[in-house]
Amino acid sequence: MRSFWDGLAGTVLVLWIGGMWAIGYVAAPVLFASLNDKQLAGMLAGNLFEMMAWIGIAAASYLLVYRIAIDGAAALKTLFFWLVALMLVLILVGLFGVQPIMQSLKDQAMPHAVMQSVFADRFARWHGISSILYLIQSALGLLLVWRLVR
Repeated sequence: MRSFWDGLAGTVLVLWIGGMWAIGYVAAPVLFASLNDKQLAGMLAGNLFEMMAWIGIAAASYLLVYRIAIDGAAALKTLFFWLVALMLVLILVGLFGVQPIMQSLKDQAMPHAVMQSVFADRFARWHGISSILYLIQSALGLLLVWRLVR
């Protein structure tokens, strides 16, 4: 019989990865398609992505601790453990590395929108890096869900 902690791990994983897919590939595109103000759409999407990053940090942390608690040192030999760890690293790089650079470019562009400023090319480059990190996380997350917790 599955324990509460097993069920929680599965639930956390599905909510984390499902949230990533829902925000990144449903909500954000709908915001940009529905709102005439692209700067507002970008701000709202950015808030959603930041919220998902914090959810991802919490979920990944729980899942790593859970696997170590269940399997001990053997957890370090599992694909699951290292995929979650890699996803956590990607989240941290995005949240604390890429996002501050993008925010700085937005701040420097004020009072204009960053895409109508001299910083547009640099912002687009960093946005592309952020998108690639997110795509990699999404693909790894899909792999995790297919494999599930055990």
